[in-house]
Amino acid sequence: MPQVPQTFFDALAVRTWCGLALTALGRAREEIDAINVYPVADGDTGTNLYLTMESAAAAVEAVFAGHETGAAPGSPAAGQPTLAEAARAMAHGALIGARGNSGTILAQLLRGMAQVLADDREAAHTDGQGLRLALRHAADSAREAVAHPVEGTVLTVASAAADAVVAAEGDCGTVARAAYEGAGTALLATPGQLAALARAGVVDAGGRGLVAVLAALVETFTGEAPRAHAYADPVASPDLATTHARVAGTGPAGEGAGGADAVRDAEGVGPEVCADDRPGTGGPAFEVIYLLEADDEAVARLRGRLDGLGDSLVVVGGDGLWNVHVHVDDAGAAVEAGVEAGRPYRIRITHFGAEDAHVAGGAARQPRERAQRAVVAVVPGEGLAGLYTEAGATTVLARPGEPPASGELVEAVRRAHAREVVLLPNDADLRHTAAAAAEQARAEGVRVALIPTRSAVQGIAALAVHEPGRRFDEDVVSMTSAAGATRYAEVVIAERQSWTMAGICQAGDVLGLIDGDVAVIGDDVTATATRVVDRMLAAGGEMVTLVLGDEAPTDIADHVETRLRESHLGVDTVVYRGGHQGTLLLIGVE
Repeated sequence: MPQVPQTFFDALAVRTWCGLALTALGRAREEIDAINVYPVADGDTGTNLYLTMESAAAAVEAVFAGHETGAAPGSPAAGQPTLAEAARAMAHGALIGARGNSGTILAQLLRGMAQVLADDREAAHTDGQGLRLALRHAADSAREAVAHPVEGTVLTVASAAADAVVAAEGDCGTVARAAYEGAGTALLATPGQLAALARAGVVDAGGRGLVAVLAALVETFTGEAPRAHAYADPVASPDLATTHARVAGTGPAGEGAGGADAVRDAEGVGPEVCADDRPGTGGPAFEVIYLLEADDEAVARLRGRLDGLGDSLVVVGGDGLWNVHVHVDDAGAAVEAGVEAGRPYRIRITHFGAEDAHVAGGAARQPRERAQRAVVAVVPGEGLAGLYTEAGATTVLARPGEPPASGELVEAVRRAHAREVVLLPNDADLRHTAAAAAEQARAEGVRVALIPTRSAVQGIAALAVHEPGRRFDEDVVSMTSAAGATRYAEVVIAERQSWTMAGICQAGDVLGLIDGDVAVIGDDVTATATRVVDRMLAAGGEMVTLVLGDEAPTDIADHVETRLRESHLGVDTVVYRGGHQGTLLLIGVE
């Protein structure tokens, strides 16, 4: 269905563009994954771009939702953020959700555009000239973010898009179309710039994703999707199975364009963001990604440190928050460098492994046998992530204020690599996100059962009775029953004055929430925690689970256990360290 065209680039256009770009990347994800040969033939560029864009789109939706609920009815600005607010949300969402090499570069492209679009905080919109400036700044800032730019990559495609709009006179639709055409032409030329692409018979995967994003920009301003270039034509393009085989090196022996030769060539030319002239050698063993809170000077030193440790270095961001991506042999040293620079978090380390394209010789990957059943769980802190992992679950870490998107849950289901998956969202606010992820996983042939756990302590109870050896339905029923029989509570600090079920609280008050509602308001963390436990046990219970956050008083568990021994005989207690989980204390009563 054609979109209603946007005349100017305003907040609604940002929202529309993000939604259309996410849809476009979703449609093209498998195709882009299939042609991913460079810098590492790990077949995830399309997925990483999709996850990055999903995070950007979710951040924009959150800004709109905030205005729709917070603006006075009938006011001129009701339900409508400014262009600057929407653009900054898009950039921030992409930054914190950036995945992989190309996703990190896409995040910097969106950030570069946002810096221009948000330059005038009060402006309601910008025109074609503003879009031209935004595209130019995006391409330049993305190129500056990489340690050693290489032509024939997404950087080349972005620069071509910016060059193409210089002479484009007219409205945003005219400028967007010129950018799309320039990017498409540059993309078709990428095999002539990188031998790895030429031998595999494909265009650059990251550049292909950027063209899809620019096509969505055209549709935003014209209401119609532009004509697809030849690389996207099913008649002109090889089928996905053939492309996968050629990239992985499993095609027929007579295919001189693909297979192991293509992989070896990718290694000889060097990774996408680093000119590496080491023909015939294998690349680094690990991909390390993390968000980093640090100042500009510390990040400048970090760049030099990481550049000496590995390759494929991309550092994007600013204003104290950065996304760091690098390929290294010593993953620990890369993380330690981040610790020296500031506070790294959301750390992701991927081992390319002996079967990956980073290994010299480019041996084809052998498909891993699927497990029969797995549990995928969202957890709020590093401590619980370790606990869940030890129990055999595949975890998705939810940092405070940064809930995972559905794409991250789908990726975790894929990572679990099982025929049957039990999904534990462990948060009432994630029920819709988890349902969307479950539906997507089912479409990919995985049998998924979603247990609507509303707290990590309910997830612990469910995991405790999980038995992979019994029938799937029986296992799900048992886990659901255990979760449902567990009441949950949390102790937090009030951020502002507000009305609650227990009365008016002030900023700084200690709140005890039982099953999601404020039940106790106090001024002491330990006293509030004991009152909450007393109230919960008034309805009965045999087991109390305490999950301590990093900021909880060190002796709080001792005080609660002493109270239980004095007033609630026969009640057992188990204590876990949750780490930086966003709450002082999680409590479960079974």
